[in-house]
Amino acid sequence: MKYLLMIYENAEVWGRLSEQERDAMNSEGGRLWQELVASGEGIFAEPLADPADSHIVRVLNGERVITDGPFAEAKEQFVGFLVIEVASEERAVEIAASWPNARYSPLEVRLIRVFNAPQVPNPA
Repeated sequence: MKYLLMIYENAEVWGRLSEQERDAMNSEGGRLWQELVASGEGIFAEPLADPADSHIVRVLNGERVITDGPFAEAKEQFVGFLVIEVASEERAVEIAASWPNARYSPLEVRLIRVFNAPQVPNPA
């Protein structure tokens, strides 16, 4: 089963961490990701650009409407993701709980539905 682990971050909390703490967290995440890749469970992962550099695009009454970010009034912003393939939901939750960001902000674990669509080659 494939899962999307969505990493959220509270910019205020992240800003209170020292540079050494942020570097340690990023290093730990990198090490965990390499373990997931080596085990065959890690498929794809990327951080996202700052929400201030993103856009929402809608078509309303035939007109394109573009809103510049950031968008959410919430404290947490979606900052990155992992795509994993694991044997169970319990394993996906276990991986999310081991991710260093989970100590400061939530990770959302969502099952990826599989449709019979052509597959895009893995960029890795």
